[in-house]
Amino acid sequence: MTIKQKLSRRSFLAGAGALSVAGAAALVATKQQQPAPALVKTSKPTVEPGAGYQLTAHVRNYYRSTTV
Repeated sequence: MTIKQKLSRRSFLAGAGALSVAGAAALVATKQQQPAPALVKTSKPTVEPGAGYQLTAHVRNYYRSTTV
């Protein structure tokens, strides 16, 4: 293997890396931004009955098992 072969491989890999970075930059630059959807405001949040945290028997058993 000669120095000339090493340099050509290095230049090829460096060129491939530069092309991939340039391609990614072009892709990001040409990507069109879509507007964010409009937020709909409601008078109050809808919460279903029974939703949320509930202290049940299996939760109490878990808490009891974690005490040191």
